Amino acid sequence: MTSMEPKPVIVGIDGSSSALEAARWAAAEAQRRGTWLHVVFADVFALVYVPDLPTMPIPQTYANAMARQAEQWLHRAKREATAVAPGLEVRTFVATGGAIPVLVDESRHAQLAVAGSSGLGGFTGILVGSVAIALCAHGHCPVAVVRQPPTAESDAPVVVGVDDSPGRETVLNMAFEEAAMRAVPLEAVHAWHTVGSEQAWYSFHREGRDAALQHDEERILAENLASWNEKYPDVEVRRIVAQGKPARVLLEHAQHAQLAVVGARGRGALAGLVLGSTSQQLVRHAPCPLIVAR
Repeated sequence: MTSMEPKPVIVGIDGSSSALEAARWAAAEAQRRGTWLHVVFADVFALVYVPDLPTMPIPQTYANAMARQAEQWLHRAKREATAVAPGLEVRTFVATGGAIPVLVDESRHAQLAVAGSSGLGGFTGILVGSVAIALCAHGHCPVAVVRQPPTAESDAPVVVGVDDSPGRETVLNMAFEEAAMRAVPLEAVHAWHTVGSEQAWYSFHREGRDAALQHDEERILAENLASWNEKYPDVEVRRIVAQGKPARVLLEHAQHAQLAVVGARGRGALAGLVLGSTSQQLVRHAPCPLIVAR
């Protein structure tokens, strides 16, 4: 990649169906962004040595077989990508090393990194794979996790979680751009909840304080979105303020979305954590493709 060309969208593949779905989604995303797609395979087998003979590499026939397998996987991923996005420039690359360090390093030179929900041997539909989790936590660019194919409804909205964390402007910028590129509405979701016992909550409700808090939270959300409404006048914004824990509320609204966007860290993230609790839950359970913005 030269300094003059745009940064690519990168996607890691390993031959799994999850990785192929990620490659298809990444191709469509790269085309929307007007850039190229970089399909990466991490060849960890090139690091393997015979235990009793540390200076002797694995048999060449085995190495050749793995190289041919990698090329077949890359070729199929490229074919699937170009079928989704005809005319898209797709480059393939085999890097020596484990998937996590390879993709984290490649993310330094990308505008978006994409990973599937589970690799070879993963249990589809249960929990997201370790590679995707690590990339979301340590990647140097925004990371998309494709757990399931996006909804077939082309006018389905983009959903974004909005809180008062320091990184909210980055998250909103990503969400508005994605909604604008897709020409779909943006649902800006803000969740609030009280801490205490169930009895305390009922008292809070009876006294009418929840209604006052709801009104305040709606006002704050409107203020946070005001400048973005001016910057993206063609994006229809639906403001949603709901009582409940952020992860639960966002997962509920993501059910009918084509994409969800969250920040890497929320307002409640503890010092030293690289991925907030709400983001972790969305990465693991989002029913649609998810972008973790940073």
